Amino acid sequence: MVVNKPGAGSSIGYRAIHDAKADGYTIGIGMATVVANKLQGLLPYDFREFTMLGAFQIAVPSVVAATKGQRNFKTMQEAIDFARAHPGEVSIASGGKGQTWWIGCMEFQMLTKAKFNVIPQEGAGGYSIAQVAGGHTDLGILGLAEGKSQIDAGNARLLATFGDRRPFAFPNVPTLKELGYDVKVCSLVSAIGPPHMPKEVVEPLVKAIAIAAKEPDYRKFLEERNNTISLYLDPEEQFRKYLEQREVFRAILDKAGLLKEK
Repeated sequence: MVVNKPGAGSSIGYRAIHDAKADGYTIGIGMATVVANKLQGLLPYDFREFTMLGAFQIAVPSVVAATKGQRNFKTMQEAIDFARAHPGEVSIASGGKGQTWWIGCMEFQMLTKAKFNVIPQEGAGGYSIAQVAGGHTDLGILGLAEGKSQIDAGNARLLATFGDRRPFAFPNVPTLKELGYDVKVCSLVSAIGPPHMPKEVVEPLVKAIAIAAKEPDYRKFLEERNNTISLYLDPEEQFRKYLEQREVFRAILDKAGLLKEK
């Protein structure tokens, strides 16, 4: 049974997982925010305080421009150049403060050396695409899965993507790296549990997640939705990947003046 716990940069959901009984009946999804929350002072703990159960996906955010409203950027560079020439005038919807898309937005702003009017949303990509498609913000950083229907409908234009590859459904859309902006933010999507789960509870969950993550139908599902890259990392690899992300996020947040962890 899925229980959504949105808000506060995902920290509400992480608290619910952290404080649950370690019996295997309550597990949750860990993303980039399980690394970033402590760095920003949103939680007193991070991924190191949870039980790792395996990673099964990398989510890749996309930058989308509104096709309605005052501005109608045709290319990513056009939007960047305008934002540089008019500091603070170009609005950009991001995820809630502390969420992956918000961290991606911070890195995007630093790398482009442009000053945007960043507007954190109440939740993640679904909120941002509503702002973009409705012409309420000029740009949005969100997952392509949330934005694809509005892009296909012509209500938003995809300008560029984060990550190392172009979207399957949009092969003509460049990555930010191709445009000269070496973005490093990505979100490892994984299963996590409360602290100190016993071995006899952890082992069957790890096995089940590994089987599901390697299923051809699951990988096809991800590719068809363009938003994610399928992979499987066992709990040890998952932990090491989060350690790597921690160093990247710590540097970004420090440069942005938002690092709270000493």
